[in-house]
Amino acid sequence: MSQLNRFFGALVRARTIAEAWEKAILKCWSEGIEVPTEYGEKSKEILGLLIVVEEPFGEPRIHRGDLHVAIKDSLQKYIEEVLEGTLDWAVKEGKIHYTYHERLFNYPPKEIDQIKYIIEKLSKIRFSRRAQAVTWIPEKDMWVDSPPCLQRVWCTVRGNRLVMHTSWRSRDIFRAMHMNMLAMTELQKKIADRLGVEVGPYLDFSNSAHIYEKSYGEVERFISVLKKKKLGKRA
Repeated sequence: MSQLNRFFGALVRARTIAEAWEKAILKCWSEGIEVPTEYGEKSKEILGLLIVVEEPFGEPRIHRGDLHVAIKDSLQKYIEEVLEGTLDWAVKEGKIHYTYHERLFNYPPKEIDQIKYIIEKLSKIRFSRRAQAVTWIPEKDMWVDSPPCLQRVWCTVRGNRLVMHTSWRSRDIFRAMHMNMLAMTELQKKIADRLGVEVGPYLDFSNSAHIYEKSYGEVERFISVLKKKKLGKRA
């Protein structure tokens, strides 16, 4: 089997989000294929990466190695942006193209609250397969430089637990995935609380999961620290 064919699809299974993020980086770094990007730099890429997080709120949720999350208030601001719409005003004023909150809670042009629909649908039929929300708007997104990476959120209830799937067309594993997963699982908890059920597994699928060339040095340092910690535990 050729190197290229081996990486049309990969699976990462983990207990926590922190573990899942670490495993995803290691898999993409060691097994990804180097390809060009539309931004004029290379990236290491896996086409079709599925991540299964068994306990989304198991500790540790936050990986200490993510320097972007470590920046003061960055994670809280991002979660508020996704769940509360703190940057939706910038979309209305044309300063930014979209926010996930705008697309999920106020899908234009009719401002459809798709998360409300998910809650109402699963309140009536727990096992429904129709409870989903989408972000892509062809007439808005086809020709812009930075369209939404998140494409779809799908939920259902099994065994009194809310299961959430998210689909991403493109994913920067090192710089974005960790915060994406943390915010999406906060949304999962918000929906579960409204339904009066527990939070179940979180499944995260990326069409293109990649590490950009500009991050190669940081990733090498990240992996070096991981190796030193593992060696320290063995000593």
